[in-house]
Amino acid sequence: MDNASLSRKPPQASELVADEIPEAVRDHPYPEAGQSQSKKKGLIWKLLGLAALAFGVSIWLHLNFNLFPATSQAEQTQQNPAPTSSASPSVPSPATTPKVPAVPENLLGHLPYPEAPAKDLVSVTSDGSVKLRSSAAAKYQEMANAAAASGVYFAPISGFRSLQDQQHVFFDVKAERRQNASKRAEVSAPPGYSEHHTGYAIDIGDGSAPEHNLSPSFENTQAFEWLEANAVAFSFEMSFPKNNRQGVSYEPWHWRFVGDKQSLETFYKAHSMKK
Repeated sequence: MDNASLSRKPPQASELVADEIPEAVRDHPYPEAGQSQSKKKGLIWKLLGLAALAFGVSIWLHLNFNLFPATSQAEQTQQNPAPTSSASPSVPSPATTPKVPAVPENLLGHLPYPEAPAKDLVSVTSDGSVKLRSSAAAKYQEMANAAAASGVYFAPISGFRSLQDQQHVFFDVKAERRQNASKRAEVSAPPGYSEHHTGYAIDIGDGSAPEHNLSPSFENTQAFEWLEANAVAFSFEMSFPKNNRQGVSYEPWHWRFVGDKQSLETFYKAHSMKK
């Protein structure tokens, strides 16, 4: 060993270079602090995983069991109000909408009837004063001819009546006779409620006994006797027999035609009324 070797001193700790420091110590100058950070990171990932799992479970429960109630319609409306347009017309509320009065189905015992169209009216008298609908007029003529062949002569008194005609028959006559509405309705219908509006109804008298016309005593005439026995063969029937369903006075002279679909439908309600 030479003098140079003997005179060399061992290196101090401060003189150690980086390459001579162990790698583990070089990367983590404080080993305990590095281990603590690794644990914290692992815990955070675990918590994030649990949160994701819980969120997935909640979604699954909602889809399969509907455990979480949906937002109410009122809340949705408040959150998302419907767009309004100033150009749209305002719709009146039910409280402000005017009400149209309905036509009563029964007024003083009488049912509502529409007026027959003028183009379908046919005269059954030579002067044209008494008219019926074409179908009813044809059958009436057949019936009158059959009665005349038996020596019975009809006197047609009244057929179709307009609303204006019925206005006079009901209100003017009521005033002349000083009758109240209920009393007048026993023998005459208010305007809009007369069978004569239809063009299917006719008042028949006896040409040989005119003193009984438009009177309950008409039942004692040959004309009534013939009608009672034969009118049904010509599709005519008495509208207001004794103790009729509508409570109208007995009118043996008032007959109506029910010989086709429209006439039968027109008077169906009268047939179905209860006593």
